[in-house]
Amino acid sequence: MEAMNIDFPYGIDGRGRTATADHAEHVRNMVEQVLFTTPGERVNRPDFGCGLLDLVFEPAGPEMVATVEMTAQAALQRWLGDLLTVEGLEVTVEECTLSVSLAYRLTATGEQHSVRIDGGTAQ
Repeated sequence: MEAMNIDFPYGIDGRGRTATADHAEHVRNMVEQVLFTTPGERVNRPDFGCGLLDLVFEPAGPEMVATVEMTAQAALQRWLGDLLTVEGLEVTVEECTLSVSLAYRLTATGEQHSVRIDGGTAQ
């Protein structure tokens, strides 16, 4: 029997029940949670997250880009390393917009996925 994955953000489906997500969507939701959670934000996991939002207002430059890449890569490996393998992570800053492009492979299925996050909205 396949595990039930609660969709994120929490919502109600058309039947009035807790909305669920398939495995690939659940992992993508978890990627967003790792990237956007600031360490110290979760009570029972104070070191969870990578603090991406804290870096958004830092001066743009190669140092900031390198910091985001290193921090995001380490957090994804630490918290989701059993679910995915990061195949590529690129951070860019254009006209004051921070973009993170992530390519990863799901461990359970071997499927390749990608997500691009621009200034706080996933695409």
